[in-house]
Amino acid sequence: MDFNTRPINIRMGKIVIDGIEVADSVSATGTFTPDTWSGKQLGDYSNSTRWLGYNITVSLSEHRSTPWIKDMIKKYQATHKTPELTIQGIMNDPDSDFFDKHQNDVCTFVGCVPTGAMPLTALDSGGDVVTDNLTFNARDFL
Repeated sequence: MDFNTRPINIRMGKIVIDGIEVADSVSATGTFTPDTWSGKQLGDYSNSTRWLGYNITVSLSEHRSTPWIKDMIKKYQATHKTPELTIQGIMNDPDSDFFDKHQNDVCTFVGCVPTGAMPLTALDSGGDVVTDNLTFNARDFL
């Protein structure tokens, strides 16, 4: 295609958790947020800003099709060892300009520890399908 730009279609991709593709994933976002300091010195008119560290978070929404969340919780209850997961997001839109230049866009988040509420059951007489919304802090990304 010579005349149209082709940004990445975010519907094209997959999520992999600990080497297993999450076939029922609905959406996922990995975010890098710097911890910053901002301040002025004598004679400055505007703030200087620097990074002091960072936080990496992953948000995942999925239609529940396996009991992996319950299994992870039960394992923690038995061992009292914090679960750490590896979560990989792969954007693989072959009809994008990005793919033409760089192939797939892959981001692997390591040391992912669940941080939010993890639903054990969900029932609703007026509902649709069970969708779990999960959050994680990641130690690093590759």
